[in-house]
Amino acid sequence: MNPTHEKIENMLNQHSVVLFMKGTPQAPQCGFSARATAILQDLGVEFHTVNVLEDQEIREGIKAYGNWPTIPQLYVKKQLVGGSDIMMEMYQTGELKDLFKA
Repeated sequence: MNPTHEKIENMLNQHSVVLFMKGTPQAPQCGFSARATAILQDLGVEFHTVNVLEDQEIREGIKAYGNWPTIPQLYVKKQLVGGSDIMMEMYQTGELKDLFKA
């Protein structure tokens, strides 16, 4: 396993909800990351964030790791949920809320 994948695995093992995003929840650096954090905050979910702009290896590595080309990426219990469009869809249908209740 390469070191970047190991780093990602460690983060996913340490936190049950991880959002790989551009920027921080306080200062998102793209609209999609802003929307993703707003959804999680609205649901009252405790989540860990990783600012991919601070780490080029993670930025590229997370795309390969989940075989998902865009950021943000939400992981819940080590499973890729998806990006902000999928999060928004799941939020609107109530699926996301149910996911966190499980």
